[in-house]
Amino acid sequence: MPAWLETSITVITGVVMFFGLIGLIVPIFPGLVIIWIAALAFGLVSGFTTWGWVLFGIMTVLMVIGNTVDGVLMGAKALEYGASKRSIVLTLVIAIIVSLILSPIGGLLSAPLALFWLEKANGHSSEKAWAITRGLMTGWGWAFVIRFGIGVVMIVLWVFTI
Repeated sequence: MPAWLETSITVITGVVMFFGLIGLIVPIFPGLVIIWIAALAFGLVSGFTTWGWVLFGIMTVLMVIGNTVDGVLMGAKALEYGASKRSIVLTLVIAIIVSLILSPIGGLLSAPLALFWLEKANGHSSEKAWAITRGLMTGWGWAFVIRFGIGVVMIVLWVFTI
């Protein structure tokens, strides 16, 4: 492969990964999946070495963990603050439906609103429902930090495959 083409592929992959990282800040598209797809495409086009495939395997595990951490941490924190499991499941369903109709941002905005409303409907006071909602948002904040960190680690691992 000519050097100019190899350099171009590397630069394009890096740019796509950067946009994936931005997608974690502004949740318009699945940032970790974008980073993972860019790494896979790079490996298939450029040819991963054995070490490259090992690093890509680690990236795959990180991507799966990163994509599940939101729901787990948000739900765990809401439970910790007193939410019912039923409310958490219904909040998840509502957020998924809204995100499919409006956008992922709509889903993120609908989750705390739905949880607050559901907990009020369960008989909690506004203060208690708000505390539970803050728990959900605290979990989301920690999940963001973890997902962003995972995105950075995935990009660093890709750099080691170059």
